Amino acid sequence: MHIGISGWNYPGWRGVFYPTGLPHKQELAFASRSVDSIEINGSFYSLLRPESVKRWHEATPSDFVFSLKGSRFITHMKRLKDAETPLANFFASGVLALGEKLGPILWQLPPRFVFDSARLAAFFDLLPRTTRDAARLAEKHDHRVEGRAFTTAGANHRLRYALEVRHPSFHDPAFFALLRRHHVALCIADTAKRYPDFDEVTADFVYVRLHGATKLYESGYGRRSLERWAARIDGWRDASTRRDVFVYFDNDAKVRAPFDARMLMNIVHGPASRPRRPAALVASLARRPNEPFRVAIR
Repeated sequence: MHIGISGWNYPGWRGVFYPTGLPHKQELAFASRSVDSIEINGSFYSLLRPESVKRWHEATPSDFVFSLKGSRFITHMKRLKDAETPLANFFASGVLALGEKLGPILWQLPPRFVFDSARLAAFFDLLPRTTRDAARLAEKHDHRVEGRAFTTAGANHRLRYALEVRHPSFHDPAFFALLRRHHVALCIADTAKRYPDFDEVTADFVYVRLHGATKLYESGYGRRSLERWAARIDGWRDASTRRDVFVYFDNDAKVRAPFDARMLMNIVHGPASRPRRPAALVASLARRPNEPFRVAIR
């Protein structure tokens, strides 16, 4: 079970979620002691840099998990066509530097992308299924990451993928069957009714993105709404399946995401769940070493 936020570097969060005076370079350390996981969304807009990814790895607890949003160059510009070299660049850009903290990789399709079984199947066939496979693919990178490529897998880990779709044509049994055949999770996204809802479980894990209850990226989730999501989580993780579940709040514009994530964590796990006690970070804020962060629940 991983409950977290989509991104962490938001100026509007400073003084609201992040304590006033917290150095910007310590925001990830603070956030990673407050939630179970973070979805990296900067990788959607541009290629990562290995030195940045290594810092993220070092700043977070040993059992922390990052999910990663796949490149929009692949999904929105190439539209999944001729994707081998862009995929190589994506994996060479620093993805593998996350090591054991690398969780699922999400591919989000644009709203006008219609269901195309052949194109999706060809793309799924290109996706590496282990970190060592990804390292071999990363070696095929081009000049865009020349001189800064990270192509070392380290220990071999399984890679998992989720797909977020936004066109009604994907309400097709053939699409769900395709995802199951390729072991890709269909992202369950709450988009304030802007895009179609999907609730099919197509893999051995569930990936959820909560973009806002009534207004995309802005509105929060009340306790009753979050209790309903907690009930759905219980269903996905029943005794017969024990699926992993990843839930990310993307309603960041009004600083709702971190507080909604904390409330859902409290509902699912009880009030003993995070925040943790990051001694070095607490000391840097002139707090007592044994004093935990206290994140308000709104």
